[in-house]
Amino acid sequence: MSKASVGKKVPDFTLPATGEQDIALSDLKGKNVVVYFYPKDSTPGCTTEGQNFGDKIHTFRRRKTVILGVSRDSIKSHENFKEKQQFPFELLSDKDEKLCKLFDVIKEKNMYGRKVMGIARSTFLIDDKGVLRQEWRKLKVPGHVDEVLEAVKAL
Repeated sequence: MSKASVGKKVPDFTLPATGEQDIALSDLKGKNVVVYFYPKDSTPGCTTEGQNFGDKIHTFRRRKTVILGVSRDSIKSHENFKEKQQFPFELLSDKDEKLCKLFDVIKEKNMYGRKVMGIARSTFLIDDKGVLRQEWRKLKVPGHVDEVLEAVKAL
């Protein structure tokens, strides 16, 4: 599978999601889709990022935009995280890293002095025709959701 790139149509994907469902990009035609990758459920930065997207969910929805969070955690872990934080959007489980590879978000990281491969926090904006319009890599959580919202408004 080729890598997703800005200005090109994103290949269709289907992943298991919270709410006992599978979500496919093709099912979301006619809507903008924000796919945000985060390292791990129930960690401080990932919790804050999810809360920030949740706080702006009504504004995203008014702009026909779906939010999807993605990590390598299990559906069970996602269900607990989503319920505890009351996220108003679905979380996708990418245990096989198919979507991570499509968006090239698996990077070498330093974890307590050890080199490990993990998800680099990244966000991607796909328009209502399935074209990747913008990407944010090596992002910082504070202010990020507002940047994404501005990009959605510009579509």
